[in-house]
Amino acid sequence: MSAVLNLVPAPARRLALLGTGTVGTAFVQRYQSLQARGVALPAFSWLANSRTARACERGPEHELQQANLAARSVPALQPWAEAEGLQRGDVVVDATASDEVAHWHEQWLARGVHVVTANKLGQGAQLARAQAIADGCQGGDARYGDSATVGAGLPLLSSLRALVAGGDRIHRVEGVLSGSLAWLFHHYDGQRAFSDWVRQAAAAGYTEPDPRVDLSGEDVRRKLLILARASGIALRAEQVEVASLVPAALAALPADAALLQLELLDAPLQAAWQQARAQGACLRFVGGFDHDGAWVGLRILPLDHPLAGGAQTDNRVAIHSDRYHAQPLLIQGPGAGAAVTAAALLDDVLAIVRR
Repeated sequence: MSAVLNLVPAPARRLALLGTGTVGTAFVQRYQSLQARGVALPAFSWLANSRTARACERGPEHELQQANLAARSVPALQPWAEAEGLQRGDVVVDATASDEVAHWHEQWLARGVHVVTANKLGQGAQLARAQAIADGCQGGDARYGDSATVGAGLPLLSSLRALVAGGDRIHRVEGVLSGSLAWLFHHYDGQRAFSDWVRQAAAAGYTEPDPRVDLSGEDVRRKLLILARASGIALRAEQVEVASLVPAALAALPADAALLQLELLDAPLQAAWQQARAQGACLRFVGGFDHDGAWVGLRILPLDHPLAGGAQTDNRVAIHSDRYHAQPLLIQGPGAGAAVTAAALLDDVLAIVRR
């Protein structure tokens, strides 16, 4: 006698977007482009920013415009927390840089909600939070898509995880991990003020909203923590030695005032550029880690150094392991920009729904 299985269909997945800035906007544009091409995507249910949450009844592009026109206020509860509740099987996309939103990642995973993120503060902040996120993925059926957190979707995290899963031991990883700083030091020629280039990079969407996050090395520090933890190294934030490019006087200013005082960067960077030029070398902002710790800072590199190449916003990362001992595995490609980051987010969404 054959058994009869009562199969209960899973509820249709819904998609929610947190963050309507440059990356969130690019995400909506790519979603609609893929949808127009007939790509099967989850229904875009709602989107939210720090001011409002809106159901996408009239389409995500219209609601995104309305969300960005919403009046600024200081609500007692973030609007996205009041939005339609996320349910098991839903996909929430975190296109913010919010620590408060990142704090929810582990809770959503525990409820069976898939999380796709460009927010580095999930796995690139406290070790306990990163471990809780990893445990949440292992203990349930929810997935965590984080390829947009480092390298804007370059196969960095996936390569490290594949090597570790295959029994390889990662010894050291180092590279140019900031697309914005890569762009700056590929363009800076000592003739035009460095602060002018910073403003241009910010206007192009290459930097964080406050460029000092990139210039301080904080963005690279977060990426190193994510990469190290993916490599099986439980690196803590305090183990990363960071040499910031931001002078103390500039670091002490509020964000709005700092944007008006970026000229404080110019003299130190001019001196560093002249030193590199005298050596026939170049400036690159490099981060790396091994089993003893991690480091971030500006380095003078010979022009034939593996990390000296690339162009524009390219990330260039060397992976040293048992397998890649004599010569490192080198991964290179665009590492900044809203369009490539949004594409990485959509790739993770598609990988989840197709699985």
